[in-house]
Amino acid sequence: MKHARVMYEGREYTGTSHEFGGHPEAAVRLSDGRVISQDLLTWLPPLAPTPRPRSILALGLNYADHAKELEFKAPEEPLVFVKGEGTLTGHRQLTRRPAGVRFMHYECELTVVIGKTAERVKRDDAYDFIAGYTVANDYAIRDYLENWYRPNLRVKNRDTCTPLGPWLVDAADVPDPMALALQTTVNGKVTQTGNTRDMIFDVPFLIEYFSSFMTLQPGDLILTGTPDGVVDCQPGDVIVTSIEGLGELINTIE
Repeated sequence: MKHARVMYEGREYTGTSHEFGGHPEAAVRLSDGRVISQDLLTWLPPLAPTPRPRSILALGLNYADHAKELEFKAPEEPLVFVKGEGTLTGHRQLTRRPAGVRFMHYECELTVVIGKTAERVKRDDAYDFIAGYTVANDYAIRDYLENWYRPNLRVKNRDTCTPLGPWLVDAADVPDPMALALQTTVNGKVTQTGNTRDMIFDVPFLIEYFSSFMTLQPGDLILTGTPDGVVDCQPGDVIVTSIEGLGELINTIE
């Protein structure tokens, strides 16, 4: 099932994807039973039906081709930074490009949503702790980058700079999260392609790794990194980050 969190007529709702006009995901069935076209909704990050995240963990350089693109050696252990919930915004929302910035780029990322408390989880059991998956576009403001391995807050923790959604897809509906095609388009032109099978540290490894020293709670997010193909984004650009089976996340730069 694909879950959404939206605003409609001034109220917040949860809902699920619904066919409309012959398109399987063109509408949302709200929790009160009404079916509403996507175009009439204001989309929020799909953090329900799980709790809101206590921790948002993000991976840097988790695709070898992206590390090569940035002229860095592939890491030997996960390169992780922490984000605040205030960075998140929803599908079809605006992301602000700071004035005077020279290089701001998207990052299409498979995002793992934790489903139950995870402490010292073994790799073989990791999938049992996942509620589902969604798409993140984790923008980076490269002007302020001092260290690719540990990006600072001005690079990766800005308001509106992490669109998330549109759906939270149940884990049971994603047979193999490590074999999903990723793609980004800018104004309709394909600028990035990849596949989750090319991650350096895959999802089971990451859950085992994180839970070995911290407790993951229901609703926590793990952003798993992006492949190569990042380009500068200008005001007015429409960015679509999509992952096979999870949907297309649309975002516009202002």
